[in-house]
Amino acid sequence: MLSELFKGYPDIKIKDIKINSKEIEDGDLFVCIKGVNVDRHEFISEAIENGAVAVVGSRDLNLTVPYVKVENPDRELTRICREFYDFSKLGLKIIGVTGTDGKTTVATSIQYLIGADKCGYIGTNGCSCKAFQKDSPNSTPDATVLYKFFKEFADAGCKYVVMEASSEGFFRHRLDDLEFQSGCYTNITWEHVNIHGTFENYVDCKVQLARQTVGNFIVNLDDKFASKFIEVNQNILTYGQNEKCDLYIKDYTITPKYTYVTFIYKNNEYSFISPLLGEFNVYNLACAFLVCLSMGFDIDELIENAINIDVSGRLEMIDMGQDYKVMIDYAHTPNGIKCLMEFVKKLNLKRIIVVMGSAGERDYKKRPIMGKTVLEYADYAIFTYEDPRSEDPYNIAKQMVSEISEKDKDKYEIVIDRSEAIKKAIDIASRDDIVLVLGKGNETYEKLKDKVIYFNDIEESKKWITERLNRETVVE
Repeated sequence: MLSELFKGYPDIKIKDIKINSKEIEDGDLFVCIKGVNVDRHEFISEAIENGAVAVVGSRDLNLTVPYVKVENPDRELTRICREFYDFSKLGLKIIGVTGTDGKTTVATSIQYLIGADKCGYIGTNGCSCKAFQKDSPNSTPDATVLYKFFKEFADAGCKYVVMEASSEGFFRHRLDDLEFQSGCYTNITWEHVNIHGTFENYVDCKVQLARQTVGNFIVNLDDKFASKFIEVNQNILTYGQNEKCDLYIKDYTITPKYTYVTFIYKNNEYSFISPLLGEFNVYNLACAFLVCLSMGFDIDELIENAINIDVSGRLEMIDMGQDYKVMIDYAHTPNGIKCLMEFVKKLNLKRIIVVMGSAGERDYKKRPIMGKTVLEYADYAIFTYEDPRSEDPYNIAKQMVSEISEKDKDKYEIVIDRSEAIKKAIDIASRDDIVLVLGKGNETYEKLKDKVIYFNDIEESKKWITERLNRETVVE
């Protein structure tokens, strides 16, 4: 009832809560939050025409349906979704993961370590548990989606939910009043300043997870921003390559297929094998393990489950019998790209060929850094579009190559069509080369100027590998 969500208002039954006027159905409540480029107040008429029985907004308006004026619709949305889905009675323990890079890997690893029958996941790779797999509109979705997921997890028998708690999620009040039973952060580097205004604001939104964590908060002691989190939470546990850490990364060996890791926890030494590769993933594993240990899970069971961890779109190797390697990864920040390239360099392959872009309407200052970083490691790079949105993809690509030195001018080209860029990279690959397709991972869309199209780097890569294999077979 509307009267249960807002005292003093009519006893009107509310079927659902929506923020998109086009999705409104008869009986829904329409909330006018402000998006990145849109103000939902402009779509009230459409919402009412589609069946909205009440509207929540912040302007002075006279409508044909009950109208609730509030100071901040974004904050109000979180509150009413909590009440509408009766969140307090679901009994879920929420685990939050924040950081610039590694959120998806840590969150997915936690789900694998606990078990998908007991733990749900919400993040870049969607919403999933043993009972179902669904798409998610954002790494940290808005409250109308988030609390619906919580209800579905509880109905599926989950007791835990691990979620990517992005800085934008806190900035847009999607996580207001949510208590996390455990939280952690991976690292912080330059990112999302276009949204937060300053890097300091970005860091503060990350730190907000520690403020809202009522249990143990897990800190990467090797990251220079560790003290920011330690200052605001009294229940800190640390991980890293410092012997003083609660979980000490003593040693690791990385092969092309597995990583052999040794941790020390509570004066005991534990060794295990993981399919996650790279030093950055050793840190991600340490973070995931310490979160689970802090919540009382048995370390022997965690070690047993670690071998099965599979993070879609992260260091995902595509093997269709070709004599060169193709890897898909989500790396889209300067630090993420640097860490990935350092790992790939150690594989001692012949040439590294990279396909990448940079998202439109996002932090443009990182673009030349990304381009320069790639060419420090790669033998050849093809710059293409990656969710250009309203920006000109060619201008984005030009920004990415703007600081590449003169000596590297012959080491790259611009191919705007992403499918053609992937095809070109695969066509020029020789035996024992590696093609890296970066930025999108397993995402299934491209956001263009006037539409969103279906696009998946993994599927595109498989298509062009198959096409080349078939072509070469015919020639032979």
